[in-house]
Amino acid sequence: MSFPVSASLPVSARPGRPTEAELLDFARRTAADAPLVASLPLDPEGRTWIRLEGPGGCEAWLIGWPPGTGTGWHDHGGSHGAFATAAGRLTEQSLAAQLPTEGWTLLELADGVDRERQLEGGKGRAFGPHHVHQVFNASADAHAVSVHAYYPPLPMMRRYSRAGQVLRLEQVEWAEEWR
Repeated sequence: MSFPVSASLPVSARPGRPTEAELLDFARRTAADAPLVASLPLDPEGRTWIRLEGPGGCEAWLIGWPPGTGTGWHDHGGSHGAFATAAGRLTEQSLAAQLPTEGWTLLELADGVDRERQLEGGKGRAFGPHHVHQVFNASADAHAVSVHAYYPPLPMMRRYSRAGQVLRLEQVEWAEEWR
């Protein structure tokens, strides 16, 4: 029995589909586009965004982060992705463990799974399809701006709450809610 090539390769390695490295390269190049970054309207109260054309059919966004704002804990519904900071500094807290994506509402995390990164202008990171993290602007007085890209386009995002080592699934947001 034979299968089409795309059925035997992971999504990130299929011909014509952007890899995590390509998404990160796009995010970094776009974050370096000063006129584009300057075109984003910044709101002192809440995040702002512009939808971008990303490579290979990916979903991409330019996002403005007022001081003290963040995403809360979430995943990307099975998509892989990348983001890069264009201005200011963002903090990413993530879990260095692959979590099951379905069939649970409460998990107790093992010790040592927490990771934290500071991402200043031009710095970024790529991640796989089971990445759980939160991103925030810890500054008390400066906006941050970043570029995000996901493939396949986000079907949903799962939102979590966290108390110590306990992670609880709180909500599932479907793409129709933010597009």
